[in-house]
Amino acid sequence: MRFAISYQPAHHGADPARLVAYARHAEECGFEGLYLPEHVVLHPGMSLGTFTLPPATPFLDPLDALAFVAAATSRLLLGTAVLLLPYHHPVTLAKRLATVDVLSNGRLRLLTVGVGALPGEARAVGVDFASRGRRADEAIDVLRLLWSGGADGVSHDGEFFPFDDLCSFPQPVGGPLPVHVGGSSAAAARRAGARGDGWFPGGALTPDERARQLDVARAAATAAGRDPAALEYTRWASMDLRVASVEAYAEQGVTRLVVSATADDPAAQRAEMSAFASRFGLG
Repeated sequence: MRFAISYQPAHHGADPARLVAYARHAEECGFEGLYLPEHVVLHPGMSLGTFTLPPATPFLDPLDALAFVAAATSRLLLGTAVLLLPYHHPVTLAKRLATVDVLSNGRLRLLTVGVGALPGEARAVGVDFASRGRRADEAIDVLRLLWSGGADGVSHDGEFFPFDDLCSFPQPVGGPLPVHVGGSSAAAARRAGARGDGWFPGGALTPDERARQLDVARAAATAAGRDPAALEYTRWASMDLRVASVEAYAEQGVTRLVVSATADDPAAQRAEMSAFASRFGLG
């Protein structure tokens, strides 16, 4: 089992010194990687289910913030949970992602994308909310195409992002980046199996729903001619996680758990990380 940690601006703030201290301590503790979320914009009254998002929540741009973290760390893998893929043009996004990966010496390995759940956010960036799944599917294909293309250029004839003879350099270290798919819907599970390198569902699913959707992801991988056993399975977990619980996660096929410090005080957050690392022998 691998263990990563997330930094949530809604809880931890956007202070640069605090972000760096959090990331450096996570690295010192032995966590595999650091995840950041994305919201492009908020507006008063925005909610996710029963949870209302305060409109002044300081959501950092995750890629800019991860580049900042990369400059302050040396080993920590970099990730998003989730990057709202339909709200980015994949041609410019391919360049941004490759740049972070190259400048971090190949550490952008936990890229997780989702389609977004807030219609107002889609409207704000001029995206038809109903089309966001198709846009995400095509964007994943475009990213991989650009990251594997040569100096003679590549072309794409798609519904949303057609182009001819494009070259996108630099390319990620070692070839196209792994792309994990986040989301708790059956459509997300199918996308993960058909196109993703991993599946990272949200927290609002029952155990039976999770099991059914993992089956959906693996079936989609098989139908696409891909190896379902190669699909990584990442889950959220709590900071007070116990060893027995990890064994139960492993039995469900989980390969990575992501936690987040819950204390408000930075020193207390670091203490939480240290205790977790000690409990599981990280480092």
